[in-house]
Amino acid sequence: MKLVFATHNKNKFIEVKAMLPHHIELLSLDDIGCDEDIEETADSIEGNAILKANYVRNKYNLDCFADDTGLEVKSLNNEPGVYSARYAGVSHDSNANIQKLLKNLEDKEDRSARFKTAIALSMNHSNIMFLGICEGEISKEILGDSGFGYDPIFQPKDFDKTFAQMTLQQKSEIGHRGKAMRQLIDYLSK
Repeated sequence: MKLVFATHNKNKFIEVKAMLPHHIELLSLDDIGCDEDIEETADSIEGNAILKANYVRNKYNLDCFADDTGLEVKSLNNEPGVYSARYAGVSHDSNANIQKLLKNLEDKEDRSARFKTAIALSMNHSNIMFLGICEGEISKEILGDSGFGYDPIFQPKDFDKTFAQMTLQQKSEIGHRGKAMRQLIDYLSK
């Protein structure tokens, strides 16, 4: 089975590919010659995932899944949410996003947060949605050097380290993307 994962993010692609069974040949947007950035104009994480999956399905006629992930911080009215990748601006600068989030939380006692991943599968001319949520909190400092995005400041519930201090396997087992991916894999295995 050949399936496109609608991403240009090499770290995310590696993380997802490691979870998939070997009989699924995973292709990235780069692999299919899709150089454009697919606009994320929906007002929800789920909506952005659907936009990306349908774009690839319609333009390239290939079965595709796309994800969108957002970090929702309770005391910031669930910011950055759908704007997580561009919280500090359109440059998608992870360090700037982290610094802005830590600054916005300086006077907040409640640091509870959750990561939410929505995966939209566009296959056989229909869409199916898979959701993964990981509850946790935002640390007061940057900890760890693996992972990407907000991983150095997100500490999952019942753990004493951030995602960036965990191995890829540990993160996949408990994380939002891993939860959504397992649902997708279960569906594809049927």
